[in-house]
Amino acid sequence: MKLRIISVGHKMPSWVEAACAEYTKRMPRELTLEIIEIKPDKRADGKNSAVVQEAEAKRILDAVGKDFLIACDERGQEVTTLQLAEKMQHLQTLGRDTSIVIGGADGLHPELKKQADWLWGLSKLTLPHAFVRVLLCEQLYRAHTVIQGHPYHRE
Repeated sequence: MKLRIISVGHKMPSWVEAACAEYTKRMPRELTLEIIEIKPDKRADGKNSAVVQEAEAKRILDAVGKDFLIACDERGQEVTTLQLAEKMQHLQTLGRDTSIVIGGADGLHPELKKQADWLWGLSKLTLPHAFVRVLLCEQLYRAHTVIQGHPYHRE
């Protein structure tokens, strides 16, 4: 199965690139992790938030294709690492790749959230976009190690 983090944003700091690259290379061949950047829409020409979200949603959905769609949303379901590992095990049985979407500065369009197979709440806190990328990469790797029974996760 392929895991894709589809992220609205670009030009991440080098520490983000380095951290994500480290976790990406640790993933096994049967569970690859890739980050796809979606260029944010500009707020120029009087565009409001809904117009920006809609334009970004179209590009996101093009990148997602037929993948199982997980949208990161502050109102989504919060899970523990062990619950995430269970979710990943279930996803591996579906025979589909999985895309995890991080919205832009204006958030995700409501229609995209409706289309999502799962709304995942990472935290009630407002998290910086760059940090969310690293957090997702690390937690996906950690969930994989839980599945494998590796001592990376101690509980």
